[in-house]
Formats: sequence, structure tokens, C-alpha cells
Amino acid sequence: MPGLKSDARKSVPFSQGMKAKIIITGGSGLLAINWALAIRDNYSVILGLHQRSISLAGVETQHIDLDFVDNLVRTFEALEPQLVVHTTGYTNVEECEANPDLAQHINVELAGNVSLACMKLDLPLIHISTDHLFSTSESLVNESAPVTPNNVYGRTKAEAEVRVLETCPHSLVLRTNFYGWGPNYRHSFSDLIINSLRSNEELTLFTDVIYTPILIEAAIQAAHELFNMQASGIFHVVGDERISKYDFGLKIAEKFDLDPGLVIPGLLSEQTTLVQRPYDMSLSNQKACDILGRKLGGVDEHLTRLLQQEELGFAREVQKL
Repeated sequence: MPGLKSDARKSVPFSQGMKAKIIITGGSGLLAINWALAIRDNYSVILGLHQRSISLAGVETQHIDLDFVDNLVRTFEALEPQLVVHTTGYTNVEECEANPDLAQHINVELAGNVSLACMKLDLPLIHISTDHLFSTSESLVNESAPVTPNNVYGRTKAEAEVRVLETCPHSLVLRTNFYGWGPNYRHSFSDLIINSLRSNEELTLFTDVIYTPILIEAAIQAAHELFNMQASGIFHVVGDERISKYDFGLKIAEKFDLDPGLVIPGLLSEQTTLVQRPYDMSLSNQKACDILGRKLGGVDEHLTRLLQQEELGFAREVQKL
């Protein structure tokens, strides 16, 4: 089956009695925090921090220097993880364009350092990429489509994929576009919409920007399932539904019983001050679905779970950071 390895790489199940150890880089980021909270009951989780310090119940944190391979090797040797998840990234499109050298360093060089350290120690690696890689008008592109990034952010993320897979060929590279509850210092797209509508503020969202969003929790579950099946290479871990940013906002308003009239339609094509972006970022998740034997979930299903996370107190735990 495409994407599956035949070697005997040690599996790290999503739930098991004896806790395996996982290091997550970019530990204070939106994805890393949600990842740690999602798996802390079943794993020994170490969040690798850089500048910001945080504290999560049931999760270990440690400052990890990603700038030097030798330091990373020593750190990984000391901590003895069974898996490294690399979520570190410079994701602000405008800032990447204004600071291309910094974007190259964070998105490419650091990813290369982590993959090289993992290769030296024969450690499995999950690398997080993006859907921001295609500037054509094609919809629901698959993993075999050639990338055509049209800004610095996309170019550096595309280069990082190549660097990781050349250095550590059995890595699992996940292209995704996720949302979920974020800390006060790092809101997700869904946070932006919910906070604006709850404050009775109008919010303009683009009708001509299309994507395939996925709830972070669902993306994490799929990532672990793919890893446990010894999948390697590039996978699109996105939702089942292709939707505009505007329609996504309307669905959030409906699900959270907020005023949809505050969601104002706009056009990216009319924005003259923004860095050039893809209009259609929708990815096909068929490859992942075929291997997993299931769908990854659509917008309505995932927004129902997002609301449930808030009702159960999960959102508060993240937001207080």
C-alpha cells in the first residue's frame, strides 16, 4: 500500500498501558499545546520550549536548543524519546515575507537540524507542514502534485519538506490546516471568529479563499494512527470538506449560537496590501483515508467537538496559559 513502510520501526500506539515518551518541539505553540493535552494520559510528553515558558498539568517541559545538531543529539540521547514531533514554525505570512532569512532559519534550517539529529539516533520523526504550497486553481490536490508556493512562507515550508525527507527518509510529513482552542498569546482562526462574534464585532472573511480545515484533535488522532501503521512520506491530514473562510465563519456562528450577520463577506482578490496567497488551499485526504480505512471528518462534526471541548473545560485549560 502506498506510503507504508515494510521495516520494523517500533510502533508507539495512541493508547497503551506503558507510556512511551514523545518530544514535541515548538512546545508553546498552538499545535504543540493541543497535542500534549490530547495525549498526556497515554504518553510521557516533553514539550520542547525556546523563549516562552509554560506549565501544563501532566506534561514535562524543557528548553531545547534547535540551533545546533550536536546539542540536539545530546538532548535526545539524555531524554530517550520514542518519537519526535516537530511543530516549530514561522507561520505569519506577512512576517515571513518581511524577514526571509529568519523564515529560512526557522522553517528550513531548524527542521533540518531536528531531522538530522533523528537520523543520527534512528528516532522516528513527524514533521508538520502546511497546505500553503499551491498557487494553481486546482482543487483538492493530492500528495503527488508538484508544489508551486507563491510566497516566502510557502517556499520555506516546501523546502523544509525536502530537507526532512532527504535527511530522514522514513519521516512522516503532514500537510495540514488546523484549528482549535489556543492560548491567550496564540489564537487560532476559530478563536478569532468566536471572540469577534462574542464581542459583537463585525468580521470580514474571504469568500474566494478555499481550504480543508481540520480540528486539531482529529489531526493528532490521524497522525498517531498513520505513525502506528508505519506510514512515511507526505500525507494530507485535513478535513473531508472543502469550504471558504467565509462559510466556515458562518458555520461557527451557527454552531456557537452567535450572530451570523456579523460575518461580512470579502474578497482576497481585492486586498492590495497583503502578501500574495493561494486562493484554493484545499487538499485531498484520500491517501490518508485509504490507509486508515475511514474518513477524517467534516466541518460540522469537528465544530460540534470544538463546542464540546469548551463545555468540558478543555478550552479554559488552554486559554489560561
